[in-house]
Amino acid sequence: MSGAAIPGLPPPRPIPLKDRSSIIFIEKGNIDVLDGAFVVVDKNGVRTHIPIGGLACLVLEPGARISHAAVALASRAGTLIVWVGEAGVRLYAAGQPGGARSDRLLYQARLALDNDARLKVVRKMFAMRFGEAAPERRSVDQLRGIEGVRVRKLYELIAQRHGVAWKRRDYDPRAFDTGDIPNRCLSAATSCLYGLAETAVLAAGYAPAVGFLHTGKPLSFVYDVADIFKFETVVPEAFRISGQALRGQLKDNPISAVRRACRDIFRRTALLERLIPSIEEMLAAGEIVPPEAPPDAQAPAFPDPEPMGDAGHRG
Repeated sequence: MSGAAIPGLPPPRPIPLKDRSSIIFIEKGNIDVLDGAFVVVDKNGVRTHIPIGGLACLVLEPGARISHAAVALASRAGTLIVWVGEAGVRLYAAGQPGGARSDRLLYQARLALDNDARLKVVRKMFAMRFGEAAPERRSVDQLRGIEGVRVRKLYELIAQRHGVAWKRRDYDPRAFDTGDIPNRCLSAATSCLYGLAETAVLAAGYAPAVGFLHTGKPLSFVYDVADIFKFETVVPEAFRISGQALRGQLKDNPISAVRRACRDIFRRTALLERLIPSIEEMLAAGEIVPPEAPPDAQAPAFPDPEPMGDAGHRG
């Protein structure tokens, strides 16, 4: 049905990301487009309007169902849709990141490829993580080493606080069950945090693989972002629950208990809502002017389909 009119009113021109609300979670209900409006219909048939063009990200938890028309409208409005576990504990799939904001990807790449800008971003990440300025005249590799020493010490201190005998961080992703209880709990907890951080990175229109302190992995930037919040959120919960398990005080499976604890602390601290502003703050430290609006911001909301070439690709 190429060129067919889409029912209802066309969406307004995309709103710049900086002017949008960050996140809305939908746990239960059917999401559809009715009379041109993006709505959630609950089990009693009650409609709730969602201002989809004013959101950076729509997060669908278990129990939510979405129609093709709703996905298409969100895409045209430049709003990311992600499918997650309860409270964002797992990220299963994502739609069009950041409304296909290539200018934000280029901005991120410029920061990562400029040695001076990258160092400034890494120094800002260090300050946000530890609450103090990074040591002067240190390279990225040197700051990585300093951070590693501090992280190992933090693991020891938090483990001691919760009565856990701690050796070292030792985790083989190919043999999860071979790790001891503290390491398995930590792995489960950080995995939950990475899912939430990836949601925020995608919602803001950035690439998970283009990192600054971490490099060379598909989720390098996700690790950069998550590490800033790791020791105020999931690490203490992982050690608390592993301590209970080691003392025989936990009736439930410790991994399941860790995931529920992460879910609860994400909600209690409104972490997802804090992540996107934190991403913008750390990148701004690179002192490269960020993009204000998509290059095609003046284009019609529903442009005519491009002609197809003979080979079936866009002409």
